[in-house]
Amino acid sequence: MTWKTLDDMDLAGKIVLTRVDINVPVQDGVVTDTTRIERIVPTITDILSKGGTPVMLAHFGRPKGKYVPEMSLRVTLPALEAALGRAVTFIEKPDRATLEAAPDGSVILIENTRFTAMEEANDPKMAGFLASLGDIYCNDAFSAAHRAHASTEGVARLLPSCAGRLMQAELQALEAALGSPARPVAAVVGGAKVSSKLALLGNLVEKVDHLIIGGGMANTFLAAQGLPVGTSLAEHDLTDTARAILAKAETTGCTVHLPRDIVVAREFAAHAPHQILPADQCPEDAMILDAGPETVAALSALFATCKTLIWNGPLGAFELAPFNAATNKAAQVAADLTRAGGLISVAGGGDTVAALNQAGVAGDFTYISTAGGAFLEWMEGKTLPGVAALQG
Repeated sequence: MTWKTLDDMDLAGKIVLTRVDINVPVQDGVVTDTTRIERIVPTITDILSKGGTPVMLAHFGRPKGKYVPEMSLRVTLPALEAALGRAVTFIEKPDRATLEAAPDGSVILIENTRFTAMEEANDPKMAGFLASLGDIYCNDAFSAAHRAHASTEGVARLLPSCAGRLMQAELQALEAALGSPARPVAAVVGGAKVSSKLALLGNLVEKVDHLIIGGGMANTFLAAQGLPVGTSLAEHDLTDTARAILAKAETTGCTVHLPRDIVVAREFAAHAPHQILPADQCPEDAMILDAGPETVAALSALFATCKTLIWNGPLGAFELAPFNAATNKAAQVAADLTRAGGLISVAGGGDTVAALNQAGVAGDFTYISTAGGAFLEWMEGKTLPGVAALQG
């Protein structure tokens, strides 16, 4: 990858347009989770230390191109100031003169970029206007990099551009996981539906040595092999697709791992009566809610032979105890191997982050991406406009 970082730019005396993702949850006018805000602090701090003036561009919610008072970025100011340890100047309608007049050491936040329809349309006029405000463009919002918007793609092509620290860390982690990884490489792909991850599965069987399929997706693959899945969540109309993925894996040398044993119950509820059975013995009136201990033991042994692990999605109904056991135990093994220095582990996606937090191991993985859609599209092998624009 040929993108530049903050280390490659002379920021002294420069206005640095900095695209960040501070689309944070808010309740009663207060930010309830400051994770995204905390993750941009290194970039803002670095720009200041190099003598630049960071001017943050960000979206908030989906105002659909109109001014919506409840979606003003003003609500993030207290959390931003607390995280940065300094005042943040909020500007609704920016102009170059105002930004140039800001005292040295200022941190500036511009109002929600989506308050105009030109943002999501990637209108050249808006890109040009944004470019007129700054000297350098820094993208620190990997989570918005899959969208070709004026503030993520258009302006990047008009100014000297670089990746911020969070973007840099994300790209380096993903390059280590899929670009030029240490082998063998294993990928865990779980979640409810095969249909939502067809492109991901198709790309991974060409890139990884081992593909572990879990969650509701595994049920579809078991059904595709003629095994009973009872009343389990499964996409029976996609069994042909599942078989095609398995066939493709055979041609690429990728080994696909499905549950060897299963945990079944008659109701989808926490602590529902359940039993552990071989994968080919699901009763007609039961549903598969997790992988069993034999499967976890096999995965643990497999992880120990691998150098790189990519994780997207839980292995079972992780939100319901005890059907979180396979996800928790496998994640703990991956975390132990990572801590010991034998495994590079990269995980991403909303449910994945929640599951790893629940297992208490999120801090032990090499890298956890909170990017969601951008992480998935990267894993699918797609070009992300916001990243491509930095490589120009």
